[in-house]
Amino acid sequence: METTQREELSSFLSVLPPVDFCCVYGSTLHPNNQDKSKMVDYIFGVSDPMQWHSQNLKMNSDHYASWMVHLGGARLITNVADKVGVGVHFNPFVNWNDRKLKYGVVRMHDLVQDILDWNRFYLSGRLQKPVHMLVDNLDIEDVNSVNKRAAISAALLLLPSKFTEEDLYAKICSLSYMGDLRMFFAEDTNKVNKIVKGQFDLFQSMYKPFLEECETKNLLRFSSAEASHTKLVQDSSLSATRSLVSSLPASVRSQMGKSLGEKKFVSETGRVMREVCIGSREEAAKCMGNVMKRRVMVSSARQAVSGFLAAGAINATMYLSQKMRKAWNSRA
Repeated sequence: METTQREELSSFLSVLPPVDFCCVYGSTLHPNNQDKSKMVDYIFGVSDPMQWHSQNLKMNSDHYASWMVHLGGARLITNVADKVGVGVHFNPFVNWNDRKLKYGVVRMHDLVQDILDWNRFYLSGRLQKPVHMLVDNLDIEDVNSVNKRAAISAALLLLPSKFTEEDLYAKICSLSYMGDLRMFFAEDTNKVNKIVKGQFDLFQSMYKPFLEECETKNLLRFSSAEASHTKLVQDSSLSATRSLVSSLPASVRSQMGKSLGEKKFVSETGRVMREVCIGSREEAAKCMGNVMKRRVMVSSARQAVSGFLAAGAINATMYLSQKMRKAWNSRA
C-alpha cells in the first residue's frame, strides 16, 4: 500500500478514541481500485468496548442508530454485540472526508480467541483474507499466523490431490462463506473468485511461508509454476490427513471428535491428548466441512440480527438492499 493511501486511511483514526488494533479490508486493497465512492471497511480492536463506545458517543454520536443512543448508550451497544451478535458492533454508512466508511469494534480478547480457536469464525475468517494493518499494538499479525496455518490445513482437506494455487486461495476464501445465510440472497455469487483474482498477489505474499512449510513437511509439492495457474500436488494419505486435522483449532477438532470418535494418548511431556479417529480422508473432509458450515451459519445469523438492531432499520435496509442488488446482478 502506498504511503499516501495509508496516511489517508489512517487519518480517520484521528477523530476516534484510541484503538489497539486497526485493519482495513475489502475492495480498498484492490491494486487498481481508484473508486472513491466505494465503502472503506475497518476493524478496530479495543480493550474495553463499552468505554470506547462511551467516548466515541461523545465525539461522534452520529455514527450510531439514534434509538440505541437514547435508550442505553454504550452499555446497550456493547450488550447487543456480545449477547445477540458475535462480539462485533458495526457502524455502517459513516460519512467522513467525502468517503463512506464502515467500521466494526471488537474486544481484543474476543478477537484473539476467535483467531486462535475459531469459536465464532467471524473475524478469524476475515483475517484469512488480505487486510492492511494500520495499528497493531499487540502483534496480532504474529498471532494470526496460527489462523493462516489452520486455514491452509482446512483448505487442503477440502481440495483434491491436484489443484492450482488459485484453487487453494479460493478454497481458503470460501471457508468463511460456508453456510453463510447471506450467500443465499444477499451476496454476489462470484464474490470468492472476485476477491482472489483481484488480490491474488496479496494472497501469494500472505501464504507463501506457510506453503513452503507444507512443502518441507512433504504435505504438498509444486509441480509447475505459471502465474496464478501454478499447479500443486498434495499427499492424500491418512497420515497426511491426520497431520492436517491436527493443525485445525481445538474447538473444530473437538466437534469432529464428537462425530468421528476420539482416542486418548499420553504426549512426551506427560499430558493426556485427544486425537480425532480418521477412517478416510473423505470422511474427515466431510465432517470438518459440516462443522464449519454450522459454525458460520450460526454466526452469520446472529450478526445479521445484531446488525439490524445496531444500525437501525433505515441503515440496515439500505445496506441489505445494496447487498441484494449485487447478489441479483451476479445471478443475472
